[in-house]
Amino acid sequence: MSAQRAGESFYVTTPIFYVNDAPHIGHAYTEVAADVLARWHRQRGENSFLLTGTDEHGEKVLRTAAANKVSPQDWTDKLVHDSWLPLLETIDIDNQDFIRTTEPRHEANVQKFMQHLYDTGFIYQGSFKGAYCVGCEEYKNKADLVDGTGEFEGIEVCAIHSKPVEQLEETNYFFKLSEFEQPLLDFYEANPNFIQPESARNEVVSFVRRGLEDLSISRSKEKFDWGIDIPWDSSHITYVWFDALLNYITAIGYGSDQAKFESLWPATTQIVGKDILRFHAVIWPAMLMAAKIAPPHQIFGHGWLLVGGEKMSKSKLTGIAPSEITDVFGSDAFRYYFMKAIAFGQDGSFSYEDLSARYQSELANGFGNLASRTLAMIRKYFDGALPSVGALDNPADQQVAAVAAKAVSDADDAIERVAIQDAINAIFTLVDELNNYITQQEPWVLAKNEETHARLAEVLYTCAEGLRVLAIALAPVMPKATAKLWAALTEGKLGELANQPLSESATWAQLLAGTKISELDVLFPRIELADGAESQTQAKN
Repeated sequence: MSAQRAGESFYVTTPIFYVNDAPHIGHAYTEVAADVLARWHRQRGENSFLLTGTDEHGEKVLRTAAANKVSPQDWTDKLVHDSWLPLLETIDIDNQDFIRTTEPRHEANVQKFMQHLYDTGFIYQGSFKGAYCVGCEEYKNKADLVDGTGEFEGIEVCAIHSKPVEQLEETNYFFKLSEFEQPLLDFYEANPNFIQPESARNEVVSFVRRGLEDLSISRSKEKFDWGIDIPWDSSHITYVWFDALLNYITAIGYGSDQAKFESLWPATTQIVGKDILRFHAVIWPAMLMAAKIAPPHQIFGHGWLLVGGEKMSKSKLTGIAPSEITDVFGSDAFRYYFMKAIAFGQDGSFSYEDLSARYQSELANGFGNLASRTLAMIRKYFDGALPSVGALDNPADQQVAAVAAKAVSDADDAIERVAIQDAINAIFTLVDELNNYITQQEPWVLAKNEETHARLAEVLYTCAEGLRVLAIALAPVMPKATAKLWAALTEGKLGELANQPLSESATWAQLLAGTKISELDVLFPRIELADGAESQTQAKN
């Protein structure tokens, strides 16, 4: 297990999300992954900081607001307060900050950053003509376009959005991205873990080796004016991506609070979807290099959530609201499913049938039933008080302790690799071990004879200790269920669950004899699915 790094910072970010529509489970997937990492590192004793937020400028937002006959500011205000902030509660995100790119703290320091690059010669004025995708807010190369189908047959469309691009010709300001081709390649080679997973790294390295062109970073206000003014030329606004990428430093004090900025930057892990990988792995570090700021330690590009074989998308009517799932299965099951069922970094398909099956077998029958029957037996056979035991030197008991130690160690190593699925799989080896242990030890049989009462105590204490380890290790994934289990198991005698260090969680025999075990509510209530439908009885945690 990695050594606990008490006092060190762990700064993790999600991309900031475009507010042209309400969030779907693809957005929630990213949020949960970042939150699990942040909670895990906090449980390790680190100064863990999770940043998320919203990207509110750009032509796409302006057009959406106009289509809804409101100002872009009113549109973004409504969506943020009605949809994006409530999402964090829906899926139980413990973020330390939420940045909006329309906030003064962001806009002022974007201008400060831009002015610095202009003053140091990294920005110049020039003309440009090219194909622009409003959905991506990006100029497209020929390789980024594909032949359209259906109503767009015979027209080249954006490979991501499947919609036609627009031909634009403008006099703009440009960032000298081409000057960073070799510095970026050198940086990638010196920092092989900067871009992960490996497939993403290979893609970016190949892209940069093909050559980089200077980047248009402004739009004339004659075209549209929803953005941050270029500080030396108020007739132009800042290109939305140049604006948006800077949120990762403006939110933590760049330009306004140097001490806070230095305490958190460079970011430890920045999580992005693979469709915006190049912005974060090419343009973003180049911007920082130009400003003499260290790039983040890691950019991790996760895969897409697929529904019916297609990427989750509101425009394609494949977007599913997170509440459609949490209203039925609860936030813990949502978090568990998307972290467990999909290898982080790869594409994964979502189906209600798979979610329901895993909920029943792995959560209700696996972890939930283990917790409820263990605590019920302690209450039944020992009047609800955790029994006193001796050395726990029975080989079967020691085997449980050994599995617990390995589970936590393997999970911690997996989190270091941002392999969240592997971490959960490692922890669930202890769930399986405890369920097998109960089957083999048959505590209900031991309870029938006075001469085996001492062994019954050892068995149930061992099970309780295993549940203590599970509560700590699974807290970053399922905070609500584990909080209930911890409260029922410890009577508050071991302190708050959030204060239990992971590095010591598998140290055995921490539960105190005589602790009053309280009744445990069902952690994962049974859900009856009516004829395979997706809307059923409520089972919120």
